[in-house]
Amino acid sequence: MPLVRISLMKGKPEGFGKKVGAVVYRAMADTINVPAKDNFQIITEHDSNGLIYDPSYLDIPRSDGIVFIQITLNEGRSVEAKKALYRTVAERLHAELGVRVADVFVNLVEVKKENWSFGNGIAQYAQ
Repeated sequence: MPLVRISLMKGKPEGFGKKVGAVVYRAMADTINVPAKDNFQIITEHDSNGLIYDPSYLDIPRSDGIVFIQITLNEGRSVEAKKALYRTVAERLHAELGVRVADVFVNLVEVKKENWSFGNGIAQYAQ
């Protein structure tokens, strides 16, 4: 059910974006109960004209190593679960891939269940 968009600067090693995606998927499974095989991601790399960020908004020192992660998912998770997701993603990206925790930007977009069609022209989650 989540659709994950990951955006990062060009110049990372081959396969880096896919590794980020794997970390994000595992973190979602561990913190917000995303089921097995429910892994849909769009990973894009941008130059400095296509990935804009403020290097100090909210006094967080960001660098060109920034990774934007936008997750569209069904509404209804608790604030505590969302906080656990943010923390887990940042910590694991840092531990596994060397991404600075200050460079992990996560945005959740919550939608109603009927706003999904996974194929065949059917709203699989609509009641």
